[in-house]
Amino acid sequence: MHFLRFSVRQALQGLWRNSVMTFAATFTMILMLILLSALVIVIAGVEAGLDYIETRVEVRAELHRGVLQERVDDLMTRVDALPEVAGVRYTSEEEALQQFLATREEQGQDTSVIAGVSNPLYAYLTVDLVNPRESDAVVEMLRGETGLVRFVPNQQLGIDRLVELTAQLRNLGVIVLSFVALTVLLIVVNSIRMALMSRAQEIEIMRLVGASDRYVRWPFILEGVFIGLAGALITLALLLVASPAISDVASDIAGSVPLGFDRSLTLQIVAISLGAGIGLGGLGAWISVRTYLR
Repeated sequence: MHFLRFSVRQALQGLWRNSVMTFAATFTMILMLILLSALVIVIAGVEAGLDYIETRVEVRAELHRGVLQERVDDLMTRVDALPEVAGVRYTSEEEALQQFLATREEQGQDTSVIAGVSNPLYAYLTVDLVNPRESDAVVEMLRGETGLVRFVPNQQLGIDRLVELTAQLRNLGVIVLSFVALTVLLIVVNSIRMALMSRAQEIEIMRLVGASDRYVRWPFILEGVFIGLAGALITLALLLVASPAISDVASDIAGSVPLGFDRSLTLQIVAISLGAGIGLGGLGAWISVRTYLR
């Protein structure tokens, strides 16, 4: 306990003596942790939205007019037998029109003109998938039924682009954060090194009277840890204050798509901020002290 109290007291004194570099290191640490938290929030929102969209992905095949119901039933049986298919539903031309009119009425649009003309819509099959990312086989099979099927849109291209965009966003974020983390590390190293140089005579006296390296080393390592801890706590406080605004902006962008902003994401951000802040601060201090004491 005596050693711990001594180390903490010396660390706090060192932070106060070297206040300018302490402020610079803490400020840069806050900047990095805010960028890290923003990246985690954005990726979590994109991935949650992507999962939601995938659950609503279905293959829709429009049918030619005048096709016999027996042929439609046979096609549904063959499609339903595919291992990628969870279920098949048939919608007639009349049902398709009623659904279209009901949707426009819910949106407050006038349907009287449309109701007075001939039905422009086609009957279609809706195929639910076991795995939304494995639609290619179903799409190819339906497109091969040229005598029954007139058009099959492939929604998988949009899903693949979203997945690719998410991966690129993650990679870009990692690159940016790597540069910022390196900057933070160098600032912490320089801050602790200046503290070491300002107390060089005191350290030399301690070593002459028999103080071990740990008595010299740990106060400075704790300085780095305190810088990281302060940066993490300030970052979390800023995020807490800004959380209503972040939630409103995210809701405006995403609309009805759920973004996965739940308790687990909050705990993840807290853990990442504290871990990254304390880890970088301690690592930078350890590197600086290790180099000095060689």
